Amino acid sequence: MSGYRIGIDVGGTNTDAVVLDEELAVVASVKRPTTADTGDGVADAIDAVLEASGVDPALVSHAMLGTTHCTNAIVERRGLGRVGILRLGAPATTAVPPLEGWPSDLRQAIGEHAYVLDGGFEVDGRTLSALDEDAVRAACERMRGEVDAVAVVGVFSPIDESQEERVAEIVASELGVPVSRSARIGSLGLLERENATVLNAALMRTLTRMASGFVAALRDRGIPATPYFGQNDGTLMQLEYALEFPVLTIGCGPTNSIRGAAHLSGATDALVVDIGGTTTDIGVLTDGFPRQSAHAVEIGGIRTNFRMPDVLSVGLGGGTIVRDAGARIGPDSVGYRLPQEGLAFGGGTLTATDIALRIGAASIEGVDAPSVDEAVAEAAWAGIRALLEDSVDRMKPSAAPVPVILVGGGGIIAPASLDGVSELIKPDHFGAANAVGAALGDVAGQVEKIYRVDGTEQGRRAARADASQDAVERARLAGADPTSIEVVAVEELPAAYSDGQQVLIRARAVGRLAA
Repeated sequence: MSGYRIGIDVGGTNTDAVVLDEELAVVASVKRPTTADTGDGVADAIDAVLEASGVDPALVSHAMLGTTHCTNAIVERRGLGRVGILRLGAPATTAVPPLEGWPSDLRQAIGEHAYVLDGGFEVDGRTLSALDEDAVRAACERMRGEVDAVAVVGVFSPIDESQEERVAEIVASELGVPVSRSARIGSLGLLERENATVLNAALMRTLTRMASGFVAALRDRGIPATPYFGQNDGTLMQLEYALEFPVLTIGCGPTNSIRGAAHLSGATDALVVDIGGTTTDIGVLTDGFPRQSAHAVEIGGIRTNFRMPDVLSVGLGGGTIVRDAGARIGPDSVGYRLPQEGLAFGGGTLTATDIALRIGAASIEGVDAPSVDEAVAEAAWAGIRALLEDSVDRMKPSAAPVPVILVGGGGIIAPASLDGVSELIKPDHFGAANAVGAALGDVAGQVEKIYRVDGTEQGRRAARADASQDAVERARLAGADPTSIEVVAVEELPAAYSDGQQVLIRARAVGRLAA
């Protein structure tokens, strides 16, 4: 593929940007403070990395963005769209209404339009209740002008999507707003799948605004690149696909770092420790890709069941505040205000970066080690080491020492060696591994579906083939070159709540970026 690539990763403290050449080698990398309006920080990072690389903007063919924007919108209850919820499950599911257990402030941000209508299926595929199209239209009339998107959730819809598809058609015709369908997002469990679908609908407007700023920043600089967003399995999706499934951008920060660490170090199996300004994220690299979590994941206090990386986050970063004479490390941080508030920069707050400078484990050009009592510095340094070692132990597959790839701008606060670690690898450009991971360019499609099989091998093969074909199609829609797409994994599991004739099949297909 011809042309350069720009990769950008927006973190809580810094926005990192890199330029990769046609061979995926790093030409230049920069780090700029994340701004209150993240679009300003992205634009600054693009300007800086173009200047550092000397690359003609007209030669940049692809631009990739990994962002915490959607995660922050949920956590901060800011910028979310109003969602109408249509659950197809009456009368069987009326005991637990939609949004049950949600924090009141998040419920308020979403809105109060939630309806439980006739519909849904049994676990064996039989109709639980017939769809009432008149009731759907009546609900649309009540939501008219008051919602930005609609979430459609059917009981056992991963087994049969037909009712969700029909309701989506009606909503699009009646209201003309985006529709989020649960069978395309989550797995079997109703409430967790519903939660993920509602969050996806609420984020559609959020990511659209972010994407508009990103595209405008590229066009204003004469960059003709095709825009892509990072998704939470370490791969990419093109703009249109991301706007349909914005919830898939959640978790892309850690996965970008894991993918970037693999590329920069050449390792395929290791732990990746990504130390930022606010947190340390530890993930597992398996065959060059992040390991996915097998458990339901809470986001902003909401339990969901869509795919997410298996990552441990701890409150340790370059801006982590040190208190009690070095005895207490964080978890709070000065974040992107480190250059103003850290002791070494003339501020009044003792941070983990100050400790690393005082101990002599790190150096920053033009910055002197701060004056910190030796006993305080040693106690804090021991605390930082213990926190990292304990976190690594929690993610190791066994008690045996494992290789660790250290990345992230806050990596300067890590000791040169850690107990339980066979090798500590700090590759070139380690501070921008997240942006490198965003730019690498694999595009994936993943499907998780329930099939009813007759118990014969032929029936199981047909189910696996159907799931694989669906995964290939999703990869194509996400922006993969159809000629390069390969099915890389097909997993068959017994389906919960079933009579033994249903199986859960997960299929994943990966391809290169379309030219």
